[in-house]
Order: sequence, then structure tokens, then C-alpha cells
Amino acid sequence: MIRDAERVSPEYRKRVTARREDVDELAHVSNIVYVRWVQEVAIAHSAAVGWTPAAYLASGSVFVVRRHEIEYLASAVEGDEVELITWVESFSVASSVRQTRLFRVRDEKELARATTTWAFVSTRSGKPTRIPAEIIAAFGRNPAD
Repeated sequence: MIRDAERVSPEYRKRVTARREDVDELAHVSNIVYVRWVQEVAIAHSAAVGWTPAAYLASGSVFVVRRHEIEYLASAVEGDEVELITWVESFSVASSVRQTRLFRVRDEKELARATTTWAFVSTRSGKPTRIPAEIIAAFGRNPAD
């Protein structure tokens, strides 16, 4: 696990429950659902610090996924409650790296680890643009503040 000193944001946590439509033909949560959860918790974290999808659109720029790296460690099944833990590891001029860990609640088993690189792009041109200081500052605060 990464130490707090290496993070630029506090952890954000969200719980989800695996639904019937989340499972594949092997009765395990599909790998694509893990990707969806990684994206959903990132969006929830952003909204919790004041940057909703609407706020990004109003600013004229948004974060888009440039790369997902996921290591699948264990399976979840329908009905499992899963805790999603995410934080921003770093910011550069026009991108951000976010870490996410997924744990099954009942036994605290780590299910997956993800690293996502987000590019900050203009909604007008689609090209990378500088991340404003107010966005970086928002992620440095605890969502409860």
C-alpha cells in the first residue's frame, strides 16, 4: 500500500454491492465491472470535492481516461459488498495519476488494484490543457471538509 506521504489527496471510500447483472458466465463479477467501479469511484471522489461532471463541463475542460492498469487478485460474486478506496497519487501539467483498491467487505480480501492515468482536456479542442490550481487544491482537501 502506498504511504500517505506519497499521495496528493486523502483517500475517498465508497461501497457497492455486486448485482446479478455484474456477474459473468462463471458466476464471478466481470472484469469490465471492476473497470466501471474504478471509474465510478473516481467520479464520486471528484464530486465530493466539488468537481461534478457539470462543473467540469462548465469550466470547459474535463478529465478523460488515458490508461487503466488493473491487477485482478480475487473474485467477487453476486451479493458481495465491495469497498472502493481511491486517491490521487500525482498531478502533472495536464494529467493525473489515481490509485484505486477494491476490497470485499466480509473478509477484507483485496480483489483488485488499479492505476489510472487521467488526461485533462479542453471540451472545445479535445487537446490536453493545464489543470487549474483550484482543481488541484480541491483534491488536497478531505471530502468531508
